[in-house]
Amino acid sequence: MKHVHVKTHGGARIPTLALLAALCTQLAGPAQAQVPAAAAPLTTAASSADCPPLLRQRFDRLQDEVEQDLCQYRGQVLLVVNTASFCGFTGQYEGLEALYARYRDRGFVVLGFPSNDFGRQEPGSNQAIADFCQNTFGVRFPMFGKSTVIGREANPLYRELAARTGQAPGWNFHKYLVARDGQTVRSFGSQVSPDNPVLIRDIERFLSTRM
Repeated sequence: MKHVHVKTHGGARIPTLALLAALCTQLAGPAQAQVPAAAAPLTTAASSADCPPLLRQRFDRLQDEVEQDLCQYRGQVLLVVNTASFCGFTGQYEGLEALYARYRDRGFVVLGFPSNDFGRQEPGSNQAIADFCQNTFGVRFPMFGKSTVIGREANPLYRELAARTGQAPGWNFHKYLVARDGQTVRSFGSQVSPDNPVLIRDIERFLSTRM
């Protein structure tokens, strides 16, 4: 390889490649050698390990269909609800949003899962559902893309919730309340409104329990 030389103030000539190598060594310093190459993968593995199996699921966000990891909600109290836009219980959106606003700062979140399983009462696209929820009820709690919540085709979260409680949704706006540990789950039928005293009592009890 042909070396190109640069002239220093003293008139000596130093090979450019040698000069660059020396500068890089100085800038990098010895600290680089102290960072193990496997540090990043180990951190990722540790964060996955503390996520309850129930939440090791990924679903597309309703508004933009960007995939979301439910592990981001670990350690919180969850109210999982299958929703529909044209149901006699659709007005419960208002109460669900009120619950979310009331308790979110204490570690509570509502997770909405639109479904067309009951009475074909959620026929629209994800964008149509998102627009309806925002424009009609001002929904801000997290919602996910339309999916099936009953039977063999039920999404994996709903299959696990039904298995743990022995109760699959019987209609729109069935509710599963999940404790902070991601293990304890209570089931509430569609007729149980978001302001039902029993539901609120259990939400507050779960919120007061620390992991």
